[in-house]
Order: sequence, then C-alpha cells, then structure tokens
Amino acid sequence: MIISQTPLRMSFVGGGSDLPAFYREHGGAVLSTAIDKYVYVSINRKFDQGIRLAYSRTEEVQSIDEIEHELVRAAFSMRGIRGGVEITTTADIPSRGTGLGSSSTFTVGLLNVLGAYQGQHVSAEDLARGSCEIEIERCGQPIGKQDQYAAAYGGLNLIEFHPDDSVSVKPVIMPRDLRDLLEQRLIVFYTGITRSASAILASQSAETGSDRAKQAALKRMVELAHVMREELGRGNIDSFGHILDENWSLKKSLTSGISTSEIDGWYDRAMGAGALGGKLLGAGQGGFMMFYAPRERHEDIANAVGLRQVRFGFEPLGSRILFYNPR
Repeated sequence: MIISQTPLRMSFVGGGSDLPAFYREHGGAVLSTAIDKYVYVSINRKFDQGIRLAYSRTEEVQSIDEIEHELVRAAFSMRGIRGGVEITTTADIPSRGTGLGSSSTFTVGLLNVLGAYQGQHVSAEDLARGSCEIEIERCGQPIGKQDQYAAAYGGLNLIEFHPDDSVSVKPVIMPRDLRDLLEQRLIVFYTGITRSASAILASQSAETGSDRAKQAALKRMVELAHVMREELGRGNIDSFGHILDENWSLKKSLTSGISTSEIDGWYDRAMGAGALGGKLLGAGQGGFMMFYAPRERHEDIANAVGLRQVRFGFEPLGSRILFYNPR
C-alpha cells in the first residue's frame, strides 16, 4: 500500500496567462498558493492481473485500454503499468468544477504514487511536466499549466510560463508574521455551483488569440502577478486586496462566460461590507469565491454574502508520499 497526498491550490493573479495560446507569444505569470486541502491517491497490488479504480465511480477492467478515466489511462501508459493494481482516490473538497485545480492535483498525485509503486522518486519538476503532458498533450484538454506546478511544488509562488514552454517557480519571500497575517485576512466561500473549466478556458483561449484588447488585459494581469510578489516582499500586504480587485475586473473582460449576475452580486456585497478585493477561484462561473479584508470585517462580509464559509490555510509542501509499504 502506498498513498500520496497532493495539495489543491488558490490562484490569486495572472490566471489565463498560462494558456499556450498566450504565453508562447507573450510569456505568462501566475501568483498562487497551495492550500491545506488535499487529494489522496492510494495504490495497492491486486490479487490478479486486473485493474480496479475507485473514484467518483468504480471501474473493474482487465487492461488499460478498457479504462474509461482518460487521465488514469494516460498515466498508466506513461509509466508502463499494465495491470495488477488497485487505485483509490479521496479528496477533502468536491473533485470537479470548484476552481481549486483538482484535476491536475489528482494527476500529479497519481504520477507520484505510480512512481513510488515502481520504486522511483519522482521530482516536483517531473511530476508537473508529466501531468502537463498527460492533460494537455495526451488527453487534449484546453487548459493551462499553473495547476500542475502549484500541486507538485506547493508553497506560495510566482510561476512563470516562458515562450519556449519552460516554467520557472519562484517562491514569494516575506516575513513569517506577515505571511500569517495575509492568510488570516483571506475569507473564502463556496458558491455551490460547479462548472466545466475546460469549456471556459477553450473559449478564452480562442477569443484572446486575435483580440488585442484581451491580450492587453492578460499582459496587465501578468504584470500584476510580478507587482504582487514585489509588494508582498516589501511587507505591503494591503496592496494584495487592491491588486486582486483590478485582476478580477481584467479577468472578467477576457470572455463573457467567466462571471454571472449572481457572482457579481456576491462580489459587490462583499466589497460593500469591507472587502478590499477578491475573485472567483479558477476559470469562472462557479466554485469558490475569495476575498481579502481586515479580520474585523469578515463577519460582516459573511453576513452580506450569505454563502457557506470554508477555512483554508497555506500549504508549504507539494505532492508527497504519505505512506509507503511496498510489500
């Protein structure tokens, strides 16, 4: 039995600039953090040579070609695993459509546990790159690269996406007490709405490619990711809220599917109750909403928004093997 633990993530600024249609021409950057909510993937040797998968549904098959879960099928093929295993997945947060990068988190955790099953340590860089290859290249999903790197590396980072397809992960360096204060000033709500990130990202990628105004908005979001890292490094954490607010306005301009009148209403009520800025986490239309505000305003914001509050903390570590018994 081997178990991997892989963190979900909150993306603050620059989302969308990690799509190939943009970063291959202009370069991209996202500032995000891993959080203390996880996806767990376990692997166990099976008595026979079949394959058993347990996630939101159960599959019992005899070969990898019969596997319906495309990410598992692609990961098994990449790692050269033909059968004789059981895979089980559990998560702290609903697994799809919540804006926390769960699909990539699962893929990173799966590659980690498969590597350990084969007696190999897989580095964070290899986990991230392998997950990108599976999701984007092998499975053809119209997504970016930020979630894979956030899950593999963990921590609070500026992640840069270069035109040559390379990626740089740069930690945000700031005093511990200010990092704790930043964490305490974030308040997160679950909208109860789930959606397909792929459809929104595909639309955004297509519209951004030929629209100069939308390209300019993304360029400014990339700039804001760098500005946020610099401001946090200087200890100016209140700028965090103002940068979030500008970034959210820019993000909504990228495609009509990102926000809704209901989401706009929640955002406006939170800002009226004392939030300095916020955003919808993930591609858009649903999932979790996050706001930055002084702690004394959190109760008023929660009452104004009227959604279920969920408490998150920052997670400094990326995907790791939590339990290892290769026998």
